[in-house]
Amino acid sequence: MKHMTLKEIAAAVGGVYYGSDADYYKGVSSVVIDSRLVEKDSLFVAIRGARVDGHMFILQAIKSGALCALSEKRIENTSYPYILVVSCVQALKALAEHYRKGLDVKVVGITGSVGKTSTKEMMASVFQQKFSVLKTQGNFNNEIGLPLTIFRIKEEHQIAVLEMGISNFGDMNYLAQMARPDFCVLTNIGYAHIEQLKTRDGILKEKSSMLNFMNPKGEIFLNGDDDKLITIQSHGDILPTFYGLNPDFPFYAKDINDQGLDGTTATYVTPKSSFSAHIHVPGKFMVYNALAAIATGYSLGMTEDEIIKGIETLQPIAGRSNLIKTKAYTIIDDCYNASPTSVAAALDLLSHANTRKVAILGDMLELGEKEQNLHFDVGIAVAGHHIDVLVCIGPLSKFIYQGAKHHGIENAYHFADNAAFFADMELILNPDDTVLVKASNGMRFAHIVEKLNFCE
Repeated sequence: MKHMTLKEIAAAVGGVYYGSDADYYKGVSSVVIDSRLVEKDSLFVAIRGARVDGHMFILQAIKSGALCALSEKRIENTSYPYILVVSCVQALKALAEHYRKGLDVKVVGITGSVGKTSTKEMMASVFQQKFSVLKTQGNFNNEIGLPLTIFRIKEEHQIAVLEMGISNFGDMNYLAQMARPDFCVLTNIGYAHIEQLKTRDGILKEKSSMLNFMNPKGEIFLNGDDDKLITIQSHGDILPTFYGLNPDFPFYAKDINDQGLDGTTATYVTPKSSFSAHIHVPGKFMVYNALAAIATGYSLGMTEDEIIKGIETLQPIAGRSNLIKTKAYTIIDDCYNASPTSVAAALDLLSHANTRKVAILGDMLELGEKEQNLHFDVGIAVAGHHIDVLVCIGPLSKFIYQGAKHHGIENAYHFADNAAFFADMELILNPDDTVLVKASNGMRFAHIVEKLNFCE
């Protein structure tokens, strides 16, 4: 982390410093909200959570080596420094914005309804062939996770690939205000968070507000095959660069060979060249992720060989189309999140398996008033993908089950929860099955993946 003194921090967050003059000019080594992650000279930010109040752990953080704490409460009779603020969450965001402004690094901001994380992983894999890269870890893409990611940027980093996820109107404004992206990448506009944002146009408006805080000399990269994103023809003086399967776009893919669980090969066309590359992570949608990385890498002056190497060395991550081969099953671990669009893509991937195909699907959350219809439509999609066995888990997944049964799927089951499924699992699954596990993160389907991993 780049050097920041307590004096600088207090000014950036509008807080009141309490402590000695000597400590006032000392610098912090990191910013943390978890006392277990404290290292020498950390700044501990006491966040009030739904279940845990970080103020309870200030003393523990100091004893573990923290230099200072941000607190919403006055701390009496203390020998350690702290900074009193109105809101630790707002202070965390203000400090991240201040820290970002002092960094000489290119920031790539990524948002979209589906594919943010897989696009981030692809872009990081490509950029790492030439640059020192920092990327968002896990799901650190919200108002708490993004600033913590920004604080991880060091002076030696040349590019930061930051994923930005939103749930409500206004979320993107404070995320983009912290990140100040030089490159803005929008993957698609789907149905995720439609419960709060009401329509796809509402989602488009919120996602695209990232552009309001971008570098005025920056660049915009959009999936032109998305019917909503194609409507963004300019932002001020910046004209977006479109990518997709349309040969009229400056970056497009052709001759796509979907090899199912073995990945995808395609020819990629740029304004100056064309080349072939094989993506080893399964899923035809990964072609779009590669196009986003190619377009941005092209702008950064990367060579064709560097870009190809980055695409072909991409590694899968848990919960994101991660292929796991066990003694009993081939598991497609795609359980991190789910929307109608991403479930359809996962079913398409499962349909390429050359064994018996089993889809274990759970509730898709935050879909709003049309949630029952959208789940029913997924059941119809299952029928269209020639899946052998369908397992539905959760109250909303009852409508997936109904849609599938209504359209001819005979071998279908519905369970109220994971425990009910586990009780009958051995009666449903056969050795050598290929099993897709897909649901919104709140359904905790990672437990199902874990259970399948230990089956003999």
